[in-house]
Amino acid sequence: MIIIRPLAVHSAMIARPFLAYCLVSLLISPFASAQDRTGSRRVGGTAASVQYAPAVPVPTLMNVRYGEHPRNVLDFWKAEAQTPTPLVFVIHGGGWVGGSKERVDRFADVDALLKAGISVAAINYRYTSQADVSDNDPPVKTPLHDAARALQFVRSKSGEWNLDKERVGAAGGSAGACSSLWLAFHDDLADADSDDPISQESTRLWCAAVTGAQTTLDPQQMKTWTPNSKYGGHAFGKKSFAEFLDQREHILPWLAEYSPYALVSQDDPPVYLIYSAPPAIGQNQKDPTHTSNFGVKLQEHCQDVGTDCELVYPGAPSARHKTPTEFLISTLSAPSESRQ
Repeated sequence: MIIIRPLAVHSAMIARPFLAYCLVSLLISPFASAQDRTGSRRVGGTAASVQYAPAVPVPTLMNVRYGEHPRNVLDFWKAEAQTPTPLVFVIHGGGWVGGSKERVDRFADVDALLKAGISVAAINYRYTSQADVSDNDPPVKTPLHDAARALQFVRSKSGEWNLDKERVGAAGGSAGACSSLWLAFHDDLADADSDDPISQESTRLWCAAVTGAQTTLDPQQMKTWTPNSKYGGHAFGKKSFAEFLDQREHILPWLAEYSPYALVSQDDPPVYLIYSAPPAIGQNQKDPTHTSNFGVKLQEHCQDVGTDCELVYPGAPSARHKTPTEFLISTLSAPSESRQ
């Protein structure tokens, strides 16, 4: 239902009701379109208000809880198949301070993945403002470890949801892209000795395909690559980038643990990065938070280490896949021996 609140209309307009009608119609129409895009869909026999784009299929399961916090929920789309399916695990963007799983279409084409026989999960997670912060734990640990826990939870459902535990690829944008790369490069967080069966599940990935990723959280690296960098201080409880840079030496252990660039090793899975503008290393950028300078430097590092990293931006050389979804379908569907 659309509620129209009274408008303060000039007296001259009152004398011309037709013009008033036109004005009101113009004001209403954008809201009507928004209602069409975000209205209720009937899911599992009940009306549920969701924010997914019209092109996104209705999830098989909605708001499945993987933790105790209200934001520890995920949606799941099950691909129809006789054998266990690969999975794309989507982590939304929003700087770890906002955003939601309903943005999934910005990072992956759910319908195309399902048609390719690949299931999908999209998660919410706690923001840094909701973090359990201590002297030993920076705010960014909370959203990152929520993502890891959600991944373990999904793997624990592999039998029930008909999933191939091995073939899990992550996708996401901005902070969600950084989280995806953190999972791709971090050592396995599985605890084989835990009494909790979910904690025993692996956090390793088969691949990752990300959009506008911050590939490092080291302020010195960011400043060197892109002089007008301004992002990341909040992830470590710093109020400004200047404070973040000034106190870098005090948080080096945190950077070693939470910055994707610092975690790259030869046994890591292939990753795909896409950006909207070409790079210019050492120069100010229009959007320093999502500059392809991040991608260039990570690709160089991966090549040095021996990890496959495909980088895409306008005019990029040697790009093999046009979109993250294309990369995910190709990589998750390929025979094991063909993966680089």
